[in-house]
Amino acid sequence: MAWHPHLWHPTTQVATSPEPLRVQSARGSELELSDGRRLIDAISSWWVTLHGHGEPTIAAAIARQAQVLEQVIFANFSHEPAEQLANRLSALTGLQRLFFSDNGSTAVEVALKIAWQWWRNQGSDRHQLIAFEGAYHGDTFGAMALGDRSLLTQPYGELLFDVARVAWPHSHWHNDSVEEREQQALKQLELALDTPTAAVILEPLIQGASGMRVVRAAFLQAAAERVQAAGALLIADEVFTGFGRTGALFACQKAGIQPDLMALSKGLTGGFLPMGATMASERLYRGFISEKPSDTFFHGHSFTANPLGCAAALASLDLLQQNPERFEGFEQRHIPLLEQLSLLSQVKRPRCLGTMAAFELNAGENSYLNPIGKQIQGQCLEQGVYIRPLGNVVYILPPLCITNSELEKCYSAIELAIKQVIPG
Repeated sequence: MAWHPHLWHPTTQVATSPEPLRVQSARGSELELSDGRRLIDAISSWWVTLHGHGEPTIAAAIARQAQVLEQVIFANFSHEPAEQLANRLSALTGLQRLFFSDNGSTAVEVALKIAWQWWRNQGSDRHQLIAFEGAYHGDTFGAMALGDRSLLTQPYGELLFDVARVAWPHSHWHNDSVEEREQQALKQLELALDTPTAAVILEPLIQGASGMRVVRAAFLQAAAERVQAAGALLIADEVFTGFGRTGALFACQKAGIQPDLMALSKGLTGGFLPMGATMASERLYRGFISEKPSDTFFHGHSFTANPLGCAAALASLDLLQQNPERFEGFEQRHIPLLEQLSLLSQVKRPRCLGTMAAFELNAGENSYLNPIGKQIQGQCLEQGVYIRPLGNVVYILPPLCITNSELEKCYSAIELAIKQVIPG
């Protein structure tokens, strides 16, 4: 397939990238290309396809809703699907208020703006924001500023506000020194919190885009305690980690922390429709109720609380809550396959959490620009498996519906690709 004359593909350098593959249909864990080839979607199409492509109950829920109410302005109206979803997510997250948006970046933007304005509405001038090294929170400007400075944000550096940074003491299966690095990171956090801080944002348990970097729950608990003691707000970016990806419905639950704000997207609708949600505590919500117009949260999106997206999200939650074993036990499916793969000399720092398994290739620098990832990707495509390594970090994050034989095929394809590209 040639490059389309009118399309602009995301995060793609046309000058050096192969032409895109044309997808004709998808079902379960497989993509069917226009030339008849089938590929296992081993990364859930950028982590959104939670249950599998074309999941019939979600598709049916969207179809039913489309015949009743497809869209209405949410500034002056409400509707049942939005109310039901707010009730359920409030009960599941422990956060009482839901503000809708339309993707992960905007869900983070909303959390940032709520945190910032809440302090202003209280008459406070707390201005510092704290994030963690390696963080990625999205591609809109507030989200970019909160994220680590990188190749992705370089062109916009002068437009991004300053954020205090704390180390992210990630670990892997064979790491023996993580406790010392955790203590160093906590000391950095304590020092940063000496400055009056509006909010601290983190990706609970795992940083996705920076290379699937996992931290221990004990570290997050200690960090959350320090944030709370300093009076700052805690924002959990669960855009990637939410809806079973870490082996619990939400990573904050697995980590044992309770944030003040939580950003959700990706798996929210099972991957069917774009939708974002920011959960906030009742305390924060009450801080915007006032006779003063300036205390209003002046933020909105045309498709806020889109009924079709709400219907998809409700159907997806039904599937998750009716079949929790599908995500709670997924890690045990990964472990023996990842252990076997980690015997290769080319593989280092294996780690696994919930539905995610990852490792680094012992080839060149640890960098998003390391070309080894694209070489591995190309070899896996020839074997019918689609992955998208983060430079030299290879990961698998499949839909929950993937069969054991399909998962084994993913690992076999990666193993063969490594042996072809990096001779041992």
